[in-house]
Amino acid sequence: METRKVQVTGGSTFTVSLPKSWANDNEVSAGSEVEFYPEEDTLLLTPRSDSERVEGSLDVSELEGQQLTRAVMTMYVSGFDIIALEANRITTDQRRAIRDAVQGLVGLEVLEETSERVVLQELLDSSELSIKNAVTRMRLISRSMLEDAVTALVENDDDLARDVIERDDDVDRLYFVVSRIFRATLRSPRAAKELGLPREVCFDYHSSARQLERIADHAAKIAHLALELGDVPDGVTDDVASGLEALHEDSTTVINNAMDALFMDDSDRSEELANEARESILAIDEHTRELRRHLRDLDPGEAQLLGLVVDSLSRSADYGGNVAETALQRAAPRP
Repeated sequence: METRKVQVTGGSTFTVSLPKSWANDNEVSAGSEVEFYPEEDTLLLTPRSDSERVEGSLDVSELEGQQLTRAVMTMYVSGFDIIALEANRITTDQRRAIRDAVQGLVGLEVLEETSERVVLQELLDSSELSIKNAVTRMRLISRSMLEDAVTALVENDDDLARDVIERDDDVDRLYFVVSRIFRATLRSPRAAKELGLPREVCFDYHSSARQLERIADHAAKIAHLALELGDVPDGVTDDVASGLEALHEDSTTVINNAMDALFMDDSDRSEELANEARESILAIDEHTRELRRHLRDLDPGEAQLLGLVVDSLSRSADYGGNVAETALQRAAPRP
């Protein structure tokens, strides 16, 4: 850490010198322009950049399948607007993996394609994206997925179960958008200013989006289990079905209260809702134990599958509790 003394020039202007090593590393010299961003009692300084698009390249010669898909997704989340994928020869399988990545990311399109190079470009203006709207959309989709997954299980509706599984991709796409926006605010204070949100709030939204993405994963898992349980001759018994529906309702209440608390500006009401969500999890744990006792009377294979459903609903409530914890931290008095 380096310190500088604030000086006064011209009788009214405060000045402070920049560390030379930092200036050299960031190509700041006499005549360069820098930008200042105030954040409460902190003043952030960054060199002014004339380039609005961040370009990056990646040698994909040794990457295939999911590894290549994940590499493209990583560069997208990291904030690259133009991604050049290069190799001596890009194979058909590699192109397929690249297309899978493009389809799984919002706003990414193929700009150029040759035998040795594929260039992808992010077409959305990140400054126009709302991280809050993206998280809100994740909340709506994951909540409906969880509800429909339980319905598909109880009513033995295979078509609905498959629809739930497909919707998981929508939540993943939104999570990648949230991650991209959040990481942009970490790299540049300009991004946070354009969003109109403090970086601390962006962190809260990002961490909560992660919990919603996990809830969606468990909804998809329940849908897969519903398809497996579709082969059970008599289906789910009425007692177990009622217990699962009640557990789902309790879990959804935790998630809704937690998300409401996260978005609420009234810190007192936010704290109240978040505490309600956290306390409700204890009741859900007791409900879960009671439901598991009912499963003991079933066929072992069926009981095992339904036990996994119970576990997914319980974990979804726990993820809601994590959001509630984030809301409590946001509502707490600042030091």
